[in-house]
Amino acid sequence: MMSNPLPTLNVSKKFQVELTTSSFLRSFALCLIILMNFLFFSEEEFWHWFVIPVLLCGTLIGVDVVDWLRGRLNIFSPVSILGILGLHFFFLAPLLHVYWDYWPLYLTSAPNDWRDWLGGMAVLNFLGLMIYRFTRNRFSLFPKKSFKKTVWEINNRSFPVVLGVALFVSAIIQINVYAQFGGIWGYIQAYEELRGNAFEGMGWIFMISERFPILLLIGYAVYVRKNRQIPSWTTLTIIVLVFLVLSLLFGGFRGSRSTTIWLLFWAAGIIHFWIRPLTKTVTLAGLAFVVIFAYMYGFFKAEGSEGLLLATQGKFTELEEKTARTKEGTLLHDLARSGVQGFILFKLFNSDYELTMGRTYLGALAILIPKQIWPTRPPHKVKEATEIRLGMGTYVAGFDQSSWVHGLAGETMLNFGPLAVPFSFILLGWLVGRLIRLLSVLEPTDTRWLLIPFLINLCFTILVADSDNILFFLIKNGAIPFLVILVGSKIRVLDSSNEKN
Repeated sequence: MMSNPLPTLNVSKKFQVELTTSSFLRSFALCLIILMNFLFFSEEEFWHWFVIPVLLCGTLIGVDVVDWLRGRLNIFSPVSILGILGLHFFFLAPLLHVYWDYWPLYLTSAPNDWRDWLGGMAVLNFLGLMIYRFTRNRFSLFPKKSFKKTVWEINNRSFPVVLGVALFVSAIIQINVYAQFGGIWGYIQAYEELRGNAFEGMGWIFMISERFPILLLIGYAVYVRKNRQIPSWTTLTIIVLVFLVLSLLFGGFRGSRSTTIWLLFWAAGIIHFWIRPLTKTVTLAGLAFVVIFAYMYGFFKAEGSEGLLLATQGKFTELEEKTARTKEGTLLHDLARSGVQGFILFKLFNSDYELTMGRTYLGALAILIPKQIWPTRPPHKVKEATEIRLGMGTYVAGFDQSSWVHGLAGETMLNFGPLAVPFSFILLGWLVGRLIRLLSVLEPTDTRWLLIPFLINLCFTILVADSDNILFFLIKNGAIPFLVILVGSKIRVLDSSNEKN
């Protein structure tokens, strides 16, 4: 059911706030209370110096969480999202590693005391977070001189045609993919038997075929706005459930959790910015669902349909023992990088690993060229991932490859060493700052709002992923929707000035 016309403004323009003493003190108090609970419910493992830099990291990133809770930040601000996820990434995850005694598996060597290396990473991360805040604030400012302001608006003549063609092509290609594998069940079986090898060389096909759900939701959002009606929460819930099913059909069943999770994030952002603003309760419920989905889907990733069936029967203990995919692993390996980055820091001081001075980034760019054209293209970060984990010279193309994802700080250390880590946060601060600047001037009907959730997602992806993952994310997930919105929009250029904004 539809009710109530759309308001003139659909979102608040609170995307960044200045650091205040009150928010800083509240963040410090919140993190200190959490730390005190770890101290109280443990024996002696938290009476160690590593908790000091970890507490400082939590306090600094937690300021944005406090401002979000106080209503000083927009629900879907990139600052809010990075703050919430960053509080886990920089603060809770290191503490939980120690509390659960959970560490990366299958290592040839490991630290005698992981806390020293978690503490070392926390020092580097704290310096990085300070640089991130400074850079973010710097690049969110407008130039003092006049600048050109652009407005993207729906082109009622071209948008339906472009969207319709894109949806048709996407659906036809996905149907053809299923046909190649003998249907949906054959498609799932191919994944179960061959894993990623079953779909090797199909990345460019998936870039088009798997965009169907998000393109369909974009079309629905434009339709709703055009008719100036707000769907009820019941209607939106049904829409999201249908979207989830489509996301599984268009890519989710080939073992890619991120494909489904990032699409759900994008869908939530479109609803918030273009249809109906989300509440804090809905946002937190959505984050909880993501964690549960990542945990459950991990069993499908490891054991295929059998793993998913056992999960629906509640046989989690049996599955965790069989697959080594635990609740702890979901929170600490899938949603954080503390253990991996602590291990890298340890190995840099205790092995013969040689810094590669940017080779992983060049290797990531090489994946843009298909193997059919460049059969001997250099490997991406998998070479460094294998050698930091197993030793120099252990990498052999196609054999014993590490699948670790190291995150912004981790990949930086593989290339340039620990001292470069704080400076790597400049990239994150630059992207968040420029995004804040864009958000503060977009008109409520600007079609770029439909792309903003993807760009916010990119901010967190830069923090937790590696360069090859980021490049893949940009092209596979963003290229087709961007082209549809670009071609389906009328772009006007206006003169503006800093004083007017």
